[in-house]
Amino acid sequence: MNIAFLGLGRMGRVLAAHVGAEHDLTVWNRSPGVADDLVAAGARLAATPAEAVGGAEVVITALFGPEAVREVVTDGGLPFKAGATWIDITTVAPAETEEFTAWAAGRGVHYAHSPVVGSLAPARMRKLGVLLGGDAEAVRTATPVVSLWADPERLRVYDSPAKAAADKLVNNLTIAVAMQGIVEALRLGRAGGLTSEQVLAALDKSALSAIKDIKLATLRDGTYSDTQFSAALLAKDSRLMVHTSRDPLPATTAAYASLSAAIADGHGEDDFAVIAAPELT
Repeated sequence: MNIAFLGLGRMGRVLAAHVGAEHDLTVWNRSPGVADDLVAAGARLAATPAEAVGGAEVVITALFGPEAVREVVTDGGLPFKAGATWIDITTVAPAETEEFTAWAAGRGVHYAHSPVVGSLAPARMRKLGVLLGGDAEAVRTATPVVSLWADPERLRVYDSPAKAAADKLVNNLTIAVAMQGIVEALRLGRAGGLTSEQVLAALDKSALSAIKDIKLATLRDGTYSDTQFSAALLAKDSRLMVHTSRDPLPATTAAYASLSAAIADGHGEDDFAVIAAPELT
C-alpha cells in the first residue's frame, strides 16, 4: 500500500521502518533530519504533512499528543484521499478520539485509534502490545498494518476508538503510579534509616518489583538519557488520565507532580525514571 507516516519521534521512527520494509512509505516530521535512515532505506521525505498524505491509502500519525494531532491534521485540514484510513497511534483521551472520528467521517475517511503498549526494544522486535479501535472497515484495513509491530497475543481489538484510548491510559497509569511508588518507598526508607540500596532490595518480589527490575540499572547508574519513555510524554499522558476520570486519581496526580518537577528541572527528554533521582542522592 501507499502509506504516509507523520511523526518520527523515538517510537515513530521504529514503527515507520517496519512499514517501509513492507509498503511504499512517505514520511514527514517537523525536524526532517531524523528521517535520514528511513530515506536511505527507500522512504520518500515530504516537505509538509499535506504533501505526505496526498494519494495515501493509509495515513499513520504518531505525534506528541492531542494538541499536535489538531495542529498537524484537523486544524490544517489535511487533504486525505477519499476512502483512506487514518491510523492514529498518538496517546489521546477517549473524548478526543470521538472528535477525530467525527472529523474523519466528515471527509469520507475511516479513523482507527491504535496506541501501543511497550518500549523501544519490543518495538524493534515487533513484539509490542497493540490496541486497536474503530469501525469494522477501519479495523479491517488497520489490522495488517499495526500487526507489523504487534505481538499477536497482545493485539486487543475494540469496537470504538475511545475504548482503545482508555485501555492505553490505564496501561500508562500503571507505569506512572509504579514509578511514583518507588519514589515514595525511597523517601519512606530514608526516613527509617535505610540506604537507597536497602530500599531497592526490600522491593524484591514486591508489587513494585516489575518496574524496579526494569529500571534498576538506570537508577543505580544515575544516567537517564537512554530514554525509553520520556518524562514529558508520561506527564502528558498523566494529565490526560486525570482529566478523563470522573473521580479523583490521587496516585496519578502525585506522579504527575513528580514528572512536572523533573520537566521544570530540565529533564523532560530524559527517561521517566528520572523522577526517582532526587531520592537517590
